[in-house]
Amino acid sequence: MKKITIIGGGIIGMTLAVYLDHTQYEVTVIDHLTGQATSASAGIISPWLSKRRNKKWYRLAQDGAAFFGKLVQDLALDQTIYAPSGTLILRPEGELLNLAELAETRKETAPEIGTIRLLTRLETKQALPLLKPQPSLSISGGGRLDGRAYLLHLKKIAQKKNVKFIEGSAVIQQQSDGWQIKVNEQRIFSDILCVTAGPGIEQLLAPLGYQVDVRPQKGQLLSFATPFHTDNWPVAMLAGEGDLIPFADGTILLGATHENNAKWDLTPTEEAKLQLTAGISDFLQDPNSLFSMPLSYRVGTRAYTSDFAPFFGDVSGQGTLFAASGLGSSGLTTGPFIGYLIAQSLNSHMHHASHFSQYSKPMTDYITHSVDLT
Repeated sequence: MKKITIIGGGIIGMTLAVYLDHTQYEVTVIDHLTGQATSASAGIISPWLSKRRNKKWYRLAQDGAAFFGKLVQDLALDQTIYAPSGTLILRPEGELLNLAELAETRKETAPEIGTIRLLTRLETKQALPLLKPQPSLSISGGGRLDGRAYLLHLKKIAQKKNVKFIEGSAVIQQQSDGWQIKVNEQRIFSDILCVTAGPGIEQLLAPLGYQVDVRPQKGQLLSFATPFHTDNWPVAMLAGEGDLIPFADGTILLGATHENNAKWDLTPTEEAKLQLTAGISDFLQDPNSLFSMPLSYRVGTRAYTSDFAPFFGDVSGQGTLFAASGLGSSGLTTGPFIGYLIAQSLNSHMHHASHFSQYSKPMTDYITHSVDLT
């Protein structure tokens, strides 16, 4: 049985660990946990109205969103983890008409968008009572994911599959027949190495002769504990950084910031609170009804690239070293699908299979070149 070590237990690494063929691989996950973006995150799965020009990124995000149907079924994700809540997009009325046309066009290749409706001012407030009466665009296929809950759930599944977990920082050395990883004064051998360590991937791969286009970005979210009955509330995509994400237990998340200069700093800041609350105040009927509620912060460090696109794949060219990072703020949408694609590539290699199913496309359909030999 071959040994696979995954360095990085975030959304890619944990999904990969669960989807690997555990009859063929002995799997170990190494993670130091501190600052992990997925653990701090919760977000909206609704990429279809993005106006980014990178067509390869959009295809990845579109297929990542479509993958959630399989993900929910395979991993039994309940609504505390992922819910198809629907999405409200709030923009000036003229812009909403253009977005509705774009949604109809995108639906031709992404039927999971669901029902597309322009809502009246009253309908918007009825859908999400915290909002002022204002026009909006409703996308029924949108959803929300709690990154922290997702990781905890997958760890329980992985443990049942005998995946081994080690907490600590890893150092990699290449050997002629595989990889030696040093962690906590312990040395372990691995036939195959998968590095999914977010912005930490640069430091891990540099000694092996790889140059990585990735940098850290601080993200902060505000979490409000409210008495509201939010079970049927959709998520709301607002102008700026103030997305509103209600969860079924009354928790409402607001965020997130994108702080390039803060890098690895995990200190919650008053500046982030002011930025996020100011950004959303104009959309709320009574901002104080939310902002006076008990508040906590979620803070993590994302990885992003110069072209703001993820990269992933077999960087060794021999099926022995895989890398994935640079997800940025689209990580909750693209991360699970990337983890699954890497797992399917490894599983197919072991079974000498060349056929890819609907959800098992070749990674070369999406890979960008952000890892290069120096």
